Amino acid sequence: MNVLRFTDLCAQGKVAGQRVFIRADLNVPQDDSGRITEDTRIRASVPCIRQALDAGAAVMVTSHLGRPTEGQFKPADSLAPVAARLGELLGREVPLVSDWVDGVRVAPGQVVLLENCRLNKGEKKNDETLARKLAALTDIYVNDAFGTAHRAEATTYGIAQYAKVACAGPLLAAEIDAITKALAQPSRPLVAIVAGSKVSTKLTILESLAAKVDQLIVGGGIANTFMLAAGLSIGKSLAEPDLLDQAKAVIEAMRARGAAVPIPVDVVTAKAFAADAEATVKDASDVADDDLILDIGPKTAALLAAQLREAGTIVWNGPVGVFEFDAFANGTKTIAHAIAESRAFSIAGGGDTLAAIAKYGIEDKVGYISTGGGAFLEVLEGKTLPAFEILAKRAAG
Repeated sequence: MNVLRFTDLCAQGKVAGQRVFIRADLNVPQDDSGRITEDTRIRASVPCIRQALDAGAAVMVTSHLGRPTEGQFKPADSLAPVAARLGELLGREVPLVSDWVDGVRVAPGQVVLLENCRLNKGEKKNDETLARKLAALTDIYVNDAFGTAHRAEATTYGIAQYAKVACAGPLLAAEIDAITKALAQPSRPLVAIVAGSKVSTKLTILESLAAKVDQLIVGGGIANTFMLAAGLSIGKSLAEPDLLDQAKAVIEAMRARGAAVPIPVDVVTAKAFAADAEATVKDASDVADDDLILDIGPKTAALLAAQLREAGTIVWNGPVGVFEFDAFANGTKTIAHAIAESRAFSIAGGGDTLAAIAKYGIEDKVGYISTGGGAFLEVLEGKTLPAFEILAKRAAG
């Protein structure tokens, strides 16, 4: 995908003295008192901001936070805690600017944070009047927010239509490169891990990947539905019996290409969904009517680990068991370590996946960790993200 890159503009000396508007993803979790509980997204946004400052730009940064009502400011919607944390990371004060749509005062070498962009009327619906006002604020628009790349909003799409220059920041560019490497030009075998509670939420992803991948590993409640489709009993485990035909169709689509959806040969069961429930390893054919399947078994984990170690490319979305409970974490742990040990290029995304990566300390062993949730899933579905589309369109002239 051909897009203009902010890093290249900086290297070419085209940023000095320019007004740079960065759309970042600073939507971080907070506790009831407003304290930031996890700041990965803020830290991930710092390189682009530093790059702009080092290049001598007048820098404006904005993001959404939570789900505010447009035009109705509440203190809980404010980016004030983000401004404070960003200031700590940059080693300088970052002023927070409210009511900024009609003009922002910022000089070259300075950075300001513009209050929650979703407070602006017309943001979510990509209102043209708003988008044109935003474009008038800037000489160079930089989208560095992959987490919102699947939404066509005023700060992610409209402004890119009308700004003098529209480009991808280093974070967004890295996502484009990683996605291209994993899905458009993969080293084979290409193995995808898709796990979660329901087939229905990821059916289009499964169908899309069934046409591309060499192995499609399913986990969690999705795996239970596939076990049912393979004729196995799953007791009282979470599943979607009404989607058996779709699961069978995915299995058949893979089989027709000489590929496979590995069905668990053993599982870890419990009588209740609880951290202190007694875990029992059983063959997949021995699940009792009152059993809950909460993880893949050690034989299955070992088989999948062996396949992952031989992969050329791995796409990972979702833990394969209830890894939050230690008794049911072995499957996800085994897969995480196999990915870390594999020679494959790996790309991982989704909140639970990132939590598993952090739990097992393999951050530096995964080829690329995506910062997007919904955007990452839509890429796996084969969709073209609006933010990518408009930046490519602008790059093409």
